[in-house]
Amino acid sequence: MSSLREEIMAANDSYSEAFGDKGKLPMPPGRRFAVLTCMDARLDPAKFAGLSEGDAHVIRNAGGRVSDDAIRSLVISYKLLGTHEWFVIHHTDCGMETFDNETMAGLLESSLETATVDADGWHDHGAGPGSVDGRFVQWLTISDREQAVVEDVRRIRNHSLVPGTIPIHGMIYDCGSGRLIEVPEADRAGAVTADSG
Repeated sequence: MSSLREEIMAANDSYSEAFGDKGKLPMPPGRRFAVLTCMDARLDPAKFAGLSEGDAHVIRNAGGRVSDDAIRSLVISYKLLGTHEWFVIHHTDCGMETFDNETMAGLLESSLETATVDADGWHDHGAGPGSVDGRFVQWLTISDREQAVVEDVRRIRNHSLVPGTIPIHGMIYDCGSGRLIEVPEADRAGAVTADSG
């Protein structure tokens, strides 16, 4: 067993010993909202949004982008599990701002090994082989952080499976301060468009 695996299993032993009544939490989130955010390890939605287990759905992917799978998760969250408010939260210093589709495709074409980055950009030092299949993936990179939040909120708001009764908020988490910064244009784009009555 690897040392990392041992650490995780030991941590889980401690966690499960103090699990208590958490096994009785209902499937629908208690506070009836969902958060779409980045997978970046520096973001802890439970801490920055004051969540406890069972409070909210947290959907994570690279960049916190509104991919087809994020839409799928949000629609399930609403339709089957009763969330009625959604938050799209990107963040400062996001890795998705450091490359574009062409860069990623080129790196993967060179090799499938881990690339490195420095002041001159991304570099692949792998021996190969790589794959051209990276050219057929939309990597959902970010060139303008605020605009990406607005675009993502708009994509959700305009999706045919999303009812206009759900408010959708757009924010940026500041990795330097831990603060959530509202993006007013995103909130306007995500405003309720239909009567809930």
